[in-house]
Amino acid sequence: MSLSYLIKEGVAGLSRARLAAFTSIFSLFLAVLLIGVLTRIGFNAYEVAQLLRQQVEIEVFLQNIDTQTTNELQQSIQNEPFVEELNYISRDSASMIFQQEFGMGGEALASLNFLPASFRLKISDDATVAQVDSLVQVVEQYHGVDEVQFNLALLELLEARTDQLAIGGAAIGMFILFIAMILVFNTIRLTIYAKRDLIRAMKLVGATNGFIRRPFLVEGILQGIIAGTAASFVIYLLFEWIVPTYLSQLGILTWPFGRWYYLIGGVMILAMAMGWWGSRWAARKFIKDTTISS
Repeated sequence: MSLSYLIKEGVAGLSRARLAAFTSIFSLFLAVLLIGVLTRIGFNAYEVAQLLRQQVEIEVFLQNIDTQTTNELQQSIQNEPFVEELNYISRDSASMIFQQEFGMGGEALASLNFLPASFRLKISDDATVAQVDSLVQVVEQYHGVDEVQFNLALLELLEARTDQLAIGGAAIGMFILFIAMILVFNTIRLTIYAKRDLIRAMKLVGATNGFIRRPFLVEGILQGIIAGTAASFVIYLLFEWIVPTYLSQLGILTWPFGRWYYLIGGVMILAMAMGWWGSRWAARKFIKDTTISS
């Protein structure tokens, strides 16, 4: 079976059930458009959550210990899992930071040099709240550690909101995809019904189910290409022109992985895959008997 024949039959299938094909393409267009928009917004929300997470530091305040003990303690903490970076803040540096943050009014207090030395820890992005809390409990037991402070409530909130966003976005996306595939399924079913006499004749002369199915698969892929192209154009127009012009406060939204073509390529592949799968589903269901009832 030649490629030109498959494409010709696929295009012809679109014209046989025009209303159903338009409904299917439009549904696919809306589905991948919504998923593309949700993906970009969700990606930026995840980046913001990760940025906030990186700003949450664990501060380990030290007792009045000598240099050797401080170095040994620093090495021990650096060897702990999930510790990505460790910075030592001496008593003098702590006084300078205090003065910078509180301005002229903090000079008198800073001169007393009352602030203890400390370590500031940055934690790996993949560490969970439970793992960070476990790390804090371990560090608290080290000799020379006076107190450990970190914003547990903020980490818990960030993790909970990130999980909710991921679960909610995935559920909405799956629901949209399922509805769109149902419409592709119905479109291909109508096309098969319109060609039922020809399919009977093809089976009588020995055509296999696979041979008969292929044009319908091409039809589904063509629906996906049309819908994906339209959705890609709208997504690009939306985020490159409309949002920066009319919603400038949202103009800082970045493309996933820094380039527009990653998201656009994903939208095209998703649309084609949905069209192919919906048509395959219908074709396998309705082209399996030796006869097709009218």
